[in-house]
Amino acid sequence: MRRWLLPEHIEDVLPAEARVIERLRRAILDLFERHGYELVAPPMLEYVESLLSGTGKDLDLATFKLVDRLSGRMMGVRADHTPQVARIDAHLLNRQGVARLCYCGSVLHTVPAGMTRTREPLQIGAELYGHAGLEADVEIVRLMIDSLKAAGVDTVHVDLGNPAIYRAMAADLTVDPESAESLFHAVQQKNAVEAGPLAVLTGLHGGTETIDRARKDLPSKPAIREALDSLAKLAAAVAGPGVEVSVDLSELGGFNYESGLVFAAFAEGSPEALARGGRYDEVGASFGRSRPATGFTMDLRQLAARSKGNGRRAAILAPLGEDKALRDEIARLRAAGEVVIVDLPGHEDSANELGCDRRLERKDGKWRVT
Repeated sequence: MRRWLLPEHIEDVLPAEARVIERLRRAILDLFERHGYELVAPPMLEYVESLLSGTGKDLDLATFKLVDRLSGRMMGVRADHTPQVARIDAHLLNRQGVARLCYCGSVLHTVPAGMTRTREPLQIGAELYGHAGLEADVEIVRLMIDSLKAAGVDTVHVDLGNPAIYRAMAADLTVDPESAESLFHAVQQKNAVEAGPLAVLTGLHGGTETIDRARKDLPSKPAIREALDSLAKLAAAVAGPGVEVSVDLSELGGFNYESGLVFAAFAEGSPEALARGGRYDEVGASFGRSRPATGFTMDLRQLAARSKGNGRRAAILAPLGEDKALRDEIARLRAAGEVVIVDLPGHEDSANELGCDRRLERKDGKWRVT
C-alpha cells in the first residue's frame, strides 16, 4: 500500500478548486455580513456531552469520537456546526433579542452523505436565534437563495417541509423508541409499506398545490392546520423570479433535531441538495436556555464543483532584479489588483506552468506590460 494514500472519501484540495472555494467563501460571508450576520468560529473538537447535546442518533453516528489524553473524557470531532452555534448563543453571547450568526469551517463525517460526497465537507451557514415567528424563516430562506445565486446558481428550486405534521400524527401512535425511529426513517425515505399508519405523508409531495391536498387527506388537528398554514405562507413569501417552490411532507430534516419548517435547495442538474436548513427551537433547551432558532448550511466544496473554470487569473511574469523602478512597478501592479509572478532563475523551460499571459519588460527606459 502506498503510504501517501488518503482514506476513502477524503481528498486534497488542489489549487484550482481551492481558488474557487475561497472566492465563494469570501462572497458568501460578505453577503452574510451585509445582512447583519456575525461570524463565529467554534472549535473542531468538543466533549461529546456538549457536542451532541440536544441532537438525534443520526448526528451521533456521523461523529468521529476519541479519548482526550488530558482529561480521559470522550471527545468528538464536529459533524455539524449547529449544536455548537446554539451553545454559543445560549451561553457565551447570552443576548435577549435576536442574534444573527454565521460560520465557515470543515466538519468530519464517519460516512459520506452520498457516493460522490466527501467525508470532510467545508460547511458554511447562517443561523437566526431569538425569533419564533415566520418572519425569521422567510429571512433565512431568502438568504439561502441569495447565497446560491451569489455562487452562480441562476434558478434555485426550494423544497419545503414541516416535521411538525409528522410529529402531530406520530403522537397518536403507541410505539417503542426503536419502532419510532424506524417509522421516522420509513417516512423520510418515502417507504409507504414500512411507514404504516403514516404512509399518507410519503405521497404528499409536489407543487404548492400539495398543501391543499394535505388539508383534505390529513387529520384535522390544530397542530397540522397550523403547520400547513406556515408552509403556505413561506412558499408564497419566497417564490419569485429564478425561484421554484415545491412541498414535500415526508421531508423531516437532516440530523433529526429540526422542530418546525425545513427546507432544501436544488439546482438544475444537481440531484443532491446544495443547501439545507430548518427550524430547531429545541436544540438550545439542552444547554439550559431554550431559544427559537432557524438556519441553513451549504458545502463549499459541493458548490465549487459546479463552478465553471478554475478561477485562476492570468498573471504577469516579471524578471528578477533589484532595480528600484522594477520593484516599484511590480508593487504598483499588485496594488492595482494584478497578479505578478517574479521569474526565478533556472526555470525558463517550465514558465508556462505559471499561468502568465503577459510579461513585464523594459522598453524605452521604462517598465511596461507586454
